[in-house]
Amino acid sequence: MRIRRAELGDARAIGSIYNHEVVTSIATFDIVPWTTSDERSWLERHQGAHPAVVAVAEPRSEHDLLGAHGEAVLGFGALSPYRERPGYATTVEDSVYVDARHRKAGIGRAILEELIRLASAHGFHTIIARIGGRNEASIALHRACGFEWVGVEREVGRKHGVWLDVVELQRML
Repeated sequence: MRIRRAELGDARAIGSIYNHEVVTSIATFDIVPWTTSDERSWLERHQGAHPAVVAVAEPRSEHDLLGAHGEAVLGFGALSPYRERPGYATTVEDSVYVDARHRKAGIGRAILEELIRLASAHGFHTIIARIGGRNEASIALHRACGFEWVGVEREVGRKHGVWLDVVELQRML
């Protein structure tokens, strides 16, 4: 497995991983799956200082999600602006998603470590993680990578008929 910058040829695989979470989980508060146009638009926004990365490997199964260069896309992550106002420009928010068939293999950690490296290289001051409160695996991943607990926003989202908290963690760079 290796981590590289995401390319437009990875859009469909990234969208498949994301849409699985939209439909089946509370990992994202989106409730409508991405279209092909949404996938490409998301990737276009994640260039430069706010990049998207993918974890890729040689395909092993006909069920692998293939991205650019015929590689299997195992997961992806991105840095996004934390808030629109200029005073927040040195803060980013991270997101990490791993294909359900490839979890518990260190892929999420490799993606998050690369995002931390890129955030530092781009001169950001801090990274915020905003995690659906019941996603204990994501909370544990972020804590293992040096993020500290900041707090909880209580019942700020609703999905699948359930009120959802958001846990916030932060890592200073």
